[in-house]
Amino acid sequence: MDGEIIRALAGFYYVQGDDQGDDESPIECRARGRFRKDGTSPLVGDRVTFSMTGAGKGVIETIHPRRNLFVRPPVANVDCMIALGSGVNPITDPFLIDRITAIADSKDCQVIICVNKSDLHRGDDLFAIYTAAGFLTIRTSAKTGEGIDSLRSAISGKVCAFVGNSGVGKSSVLNALEPGFTLKTAAVSEKLGRGRHTTRHVELFPLSCGAKVADTPGFSSFDIEKMDLTIKEELQYAFRDFAPYIGQCQFRDCAHVGEQGCAVIAALERGEIQRTRYESYVRLYNQAKAIKPWERRRE
Repeated sequence: MDGEIIRALAGFYYVQGDDQGDDESPIECRARGRFRKDGTSPLVGDRVTFSMTGAGKGVIETIHPRRNLFVRPPVANVDCMIALGSGVNPITDPFLIDRITAIADSKDCQVIICVNKSDLHRGDDLFAIYTAAGFLTIRTSAKTGEGIDSLRSAISGKVCAFVGNSGVGKSSVLNALEPGFTLKTAAVSEKLGRGRHTTRHVELFPLSCGAKVADTPGFSSFDIEKMDLTIKEELQYAFRDFAPYIGQCQFRDCAHVGEQGCAVIAALERGEIQRTRYESYVRLYNQAKAIKPWERRRE
């Protein structure tokens, strides 16, 4: 039978079968030993084929091809990353959002930008940067409800992850989207305790709009520092606002970090690329350049 892993905990994988009803409990599965031998581990979000071994028990036979995977928390087949930022308390550094967008774009994952706490600050700078860069950008406020319906519509039917710097309001937005969401995840965390199992637990939580949110008790969001950067030669393709200028440079191997005749830099100087976006690209390029080939985690 086929299904989706919706929870992983201490070596058990809970699979919601395609033929199961929404009110039926997932099947508690172990993974075949051969997965360990070839270095593959099932992840929350994986589409799998499994067989039954008893009442409510099963074993995972096959992991279907993945659209993408992320490292921490470990989850696969994420459709949409929602990057939250704000113009006040705390003020979001655009570099954080640019790192998220670059990594997500390199993994075929849609990005939605939420300029949160719009009731306190309109966040015009952030809104302008990411609207100009071609991202769906929504002002949101859990207090007034601004943008919540638009966000709910945008993520409907998708596997999502919410990302943002500490204090930016992820929990408030999730509770505005789905009242009781934080209570639900808190109940799971309390059930598991605060010991070693908590950080190993990842789960897809369904929302009434049809979306599923990947979340982990113990983490306030995806750990951006643990997300893999793309290799430096491919980073240019993860900045969608660079696309019209790639291939137009004087030199074919242009890295867009100061070379003569660079079309990206020329577009920057004409105001066609936002300066914060370009500065983030250079910063990420230098970080990616410093990573040795053997240090890179591959999918």
